[in-house]
Amino acid sequence: MRFHILTIFPDMFHGPTSQGIVGRGIDNGIISVNLTDIRDFTNDKHRSVDDYPFGGSPGMLMKPEPVFEAVESVQESASLDERAPVVLLSPQGRQLTQGIVEDLAKLDDLVLICGRYEGFDERIRQELATDELSIGDYVMGGGELAAMVIIEATSRLIFGVVGSIESTEDDSFTTGLLQHPQYTRPAEFRGITVPDVLISGNHAKIRQWRRQESLRRTWQRRPDLLDAATLTPEDRQYLSDLEREGGDATGGDD
Repeated sequence: MRFHILTIFPDMFHGPTSQGIVGRGIDNGIISVNLTDIRDFTNDKHRSVDDYPFGGSPGMLMKPEPVFEAVESVQESASLDERAPVVLLSPQGRQLTQGIVEDLAKLDDLVLICGRYEGFDERIRQELATDELSIGDYVMGGGELAAMVIIEATSRLIFGVVGSIESTEDDSFTTGLLQHPQYTRPAEFRGITVPDVLISGNHAKIRQWRRQESLRRTWQRRPDLLDAATLTPEDRQYLSDLEREGGDATGGDD
């Protein structure tokens, strides 16, 4: 998969894209992160990418000319399919979810435009972008960190980037629930022991415990996720037990 990033701060990406799973994915030729400096498409000596808004208001807006020309240059030089999404990173966009990330991971190419200042000239939104994404209901200085979030979240779902794709299948949000508690060696640490069920060797009991702990943690911390989760009759019964017992119900650990 090829990520095409348009930004006025390309150097911000060098560290994050050289480390961890993204760095390994690039080194192995599975993904690429191609950086384009929007300032290279300006036509004045100051390389200006922003200007005052018509009508008067505080702040500056990203100008349409350099953004349009930068995107069109990337589309031409990388021979992008006309269906390749061009995404604005904006607080007005759809909030990023695991479902959206899973859809993005199926693409061959993704163009991400990192905004700065007070936002974009509306013509960029109307005529150039095919989508807008936000990573949360808060405001940052620009879209670069949001682009890095999207790159990492998407890359780990692409075959070959993560050592075992199965390791991503039980992540929080992938199943619609928060992930169950996990433990590793030693079995006892400072008097705190691993639940007996996890070292019992009874795989059916382990699966039951993990499912119920995912349900319990989601019910306690993100109950809103339960509305969209796929729940079995057993799941619903367990949640009813939780509500009745005030959250003290636990999965089988014998």
